[in-house]
Amino acid sequence: MEKEPENTPEAERPGEDYEEVITTHINADFDALASMIAASKLYPKAALVFPGSQEKNLRNFFVHSTSYLFNFAKLRQIRLSRIKRLILVDTRQRDRIGKFAGIIGKKGLEVHIYDHHPDSEDDVHGDLEVVRKIGSNTALLTSLIRERRIEVSPVEATIMCLGIHEDTGSFTFSSTTADDYRAAAWLAEMGADHNVVADLLTRELTTEQVWILNDLTRSATTHAVNGIEVVITEVIRDDYVGDFAVLVHKFMDMENLNVIFALAQMEDRTYLVARSRIPDVNVGEIAVALGGGGHPQAASATIKDRTLVQVKSDLMAILKTAVNPKKTAADMMSSPVLHIAPEETVQKASDIMTRYNINVLLVIDDQGALLGYVTRQVVEKAVFFGLNHIKVADYMNIEFATVRPEATLKEVQELIIRTRLRILPVVEDDEVVGVITRTDLLSILMGDQTEPELFYDAKSTPQLPRTKNMISLLNERLPDPILELLRRFGGVADDLEYNAYLVGGMVRDILLKRDNLDMDIVVEGDGIEFAHEYARIYGGRVRSHRKFRTAVLILPDTTKVDIATARMEYYEAPGAPPIVETSSLKMDLYRRDFTINTLAVKLNERHFGVLIDYFGAQKDFKERVLRVLHNLSFVEDPTRILRAIRFEQRFGFKIGKLTLSLIKNAVKINCFKDVSGQRLFHELKLLLMEQNPIGAIEQMDVFNLLPVISPQITYTDAFRNLLEEIENVAAWYRLLYLDEPFDAWKVYWHALTSALDPQNLRELAKRFGMNDLEGRALVEQREQSEELLNILFRFQGDNYQLYCLLTPYHTETLLYLMARANNERVRKLISNYFTRLKGTRLHLRGRDLLEMGFESGPLFRDIFEALTEAHLNGRVKTREDEVEFVRRRYPAFPGAERAGKAEAT
Repeated sequence: MEKEPENTPEAERPGEDYEEVITTHINADFDALASMIAASKLYPKAALVFPGSQEKNLRNFFVHSTSYLFNFAKLRQIRLSRIKRLILVDTRQRDRIGKFAGIIGKKGLEVHIYDHHPDSEDDVHGDLEVVRKIGSNTALLTSLIRERRIEVSPVEATIMCLGIHEDTGSFTFSSTTADDYRAAAWLAEMGADHNVVADLLTRELTTEQVWILNDLTRSATTHAVNGIEVVITEVIRDDYVGDFAVLVHKFMDMENLNVIFALAQMEDRTYLVARSRIPDVNVGEIAVALGGGGHPQAASATIKDRTLVQVKSDLMAILKTAVNPKKTAADMMSSPVLHIAPEETVQKASDIMTRYNINVLLVIDDQGALLGYVTRQVVEKAVFFGLNHIKVADYMNIEFATVRPEATLKEVQELIIRTRLRILPVVEDDEVVGVITRTDLLSILMGDQTEPELFYDAKSTPQLPRTKNMISLLNERLPDPILELLRRFGGVADDLEYNAYLVGGMVRDILLKRDNLDMDIVVEGDGIEFAHEYARIYGGRVRSHRKFRTAVLILPDTTKVDIATARMEYYEAPGAPPIVETSSLKMDLYRRDFTINTLAVKLNERHFGVLIDYFGAQKDFKERVLRVLHNLSFVEDPTRILRAIRFEQRFGFKIGKLTLSLIKNAVKINCFKDVSGQRLFHELKLLLMEQNPIGAIEQMDVFNLLPVISPQITYTDAFRNLLEEIENVAAWYRLLYLDEPFDAWKVYWHALTSALDPQNLRELAKRFGMNDLEGRALVEQREQSEELLNILFRFQGDNYQLYCLLTPYHTETLLYLMARANNERVRKLISNYFTRLKGTRLHLRGRDLLEMGFESGPLFRDIFEALTEAHLNGRVKTREDEVEFVRRRYPAFPGAERAGKAEAT
């Protein structure tokens, strides 16, 4: 059969006038197929049409099974202009429905949508939209069929059940809902053949395919092409291995990649499989250049007579011209702009450059006019020659170029390279709104983590953010109320024309799949105003701190959210508190400690869920390395060293080589000497609160940090044994499942200070600011623990005497003594107290004594103490025993005769 020419007018093509068409997304899977068949039960007159190619296993399923049972038509048979109702299933994205996107918005066209995917910017809007958060789109449609009491055949039920199983991982994916189970159960009642489902779903990868998937993973490299991250991976096999595209797709999903080019040399050919999820990379055009073809999102090519090395070289050359990100100067610039007035002195310029770690400083007058710029080299030479007092205007460079925010990457590139600019101001309405350095441009073009101009100490800081969409991960990891709260934050930010971001530990732990619901929000705008506006709309209270431009939003359910204005900090001296100034998100993140804590998720509605990574944090996650942002980080805030140890132990990361060197240098110059004791104690407390702090304490010894706490603390074998015993004792106590919790960090604190005599202990407590009730009690009990331990060694009393001896002491102190004693008898005494004595409860209460005729007063205390002694020493057990004991012990109390008669009656 001759192929129909592509340029044939639609009116002249053979076809049928279908007024209703059901379609799905390109590269349909089983859930898409099953959704189409399910939708045909709701729209029996509609034709089923795929918008493009299907996956191979799906094509085979159709060819060899049941296509003849359903009203499927080929796309070339459809006159698009005649369609009056378009039914979209398992998608609503315009760029995923092929040629059907061309009729969206056509006058007279009715669009019905049935989808279970999250919202996206490219979504089509319909006259009818049924969108529900559910594991499988087939299950959504099945529930509608069931509600309308529409019968389905066993074959239909089988295909629909197959769709549910595929998209829920046979009910193992976290996105699975109760509705998925209910739909599958009903389909089973309708005759779904689970043998067919199992046969189609359990076609596991062959051994060879598993090895290829492994090779794809190991050989993958990331390249930044014109600022876009592209992954290239390759394999070589002597024989042909099928389903290479399936393996590439699986790898792309495993690594959550946006763009991938996979090369496979098999037999005498090289195969290319390309996938893209972003509009900046049209893999169809790139595949065409290599002799293949496809769509912007999926393409392939088969290349003869070229080795894999040659094809890879050709691909790299094509990428440099084919990848065209729509980046503008506004996307690339750093803001706000640090500047100096022309009448200020060279010394002032030097101070600003040192304070903010910058190499170039713009000169702007009080009217906002840009006059020029000065460089660090010029300023340092002027200071060296004693010209500190000379005005900046006398030494500034007055030859410069500027660009507008909408200038393209190409324009910026030509200006910086042609005129050899170190810095390119971005100007709008005669006001400088940002700057682009030549290193910013180099990072964009080359993708290497080169030394930036603006932050010259951050030797591995990429200047453009690496982004990806995190909506699916947010949906997986966060409860619905938290997601709704984050969306509300984005809405308030939109109303105020601010940008709002989720930052910090919560973002980090979402990626690490650890539980953490402590929200930190950063606002590019006024964080305090943002908090008050949210409270006005949705309720809540606000506590603000004007000096640091931060607020705590206390929601009606008492949840607390920290909200901060995007800010930057500088330190006037090592260890001193930071000075805070308003800034942008990038500079706010730059002030943080480690790259893994610099991630941000945008909350504004248009870009909700977009992960922003300025400093290569995702790479560090993958390599499981802890890396500091800039070289003076530990000098500015030495307590970050304890934080590095804490994160290293908690996440199982390794401290990077440069970061390790910086830690050792900071300790070597005694950087802790000016750190306040309270800040040091705060970080030490957090370290001891980790699940297993022993490894962290060992690392403190490795870095020679224990003397920072006290010169008396040394890491000996005995100290190590004590820590291990505490770990065992704490585990034993947890297994008792007692009602009374305990703070394990306090037990380790007692161990850490066990070598200190009372005077040194009190001096340490004073230095650490332990003057609150908790701190004083901690110190007092540590002081008394040695005496208590000596008493326990000699103890010969009964249970009541043991109870009276140990009751004044906290659980943490007694657990410390159990570990410290190294004596079985002492341990048994304390164990007996925890398991038998401490939880003793009397049956009689004050009201019982009143009913027995006693008058309330000091006698009550005597009676209860006597009862407690009798209980603990086994002389009374039941309530009756207690009543008899009281009557026998206190026979001559007022009203006894009356109480006795009343009881007899």
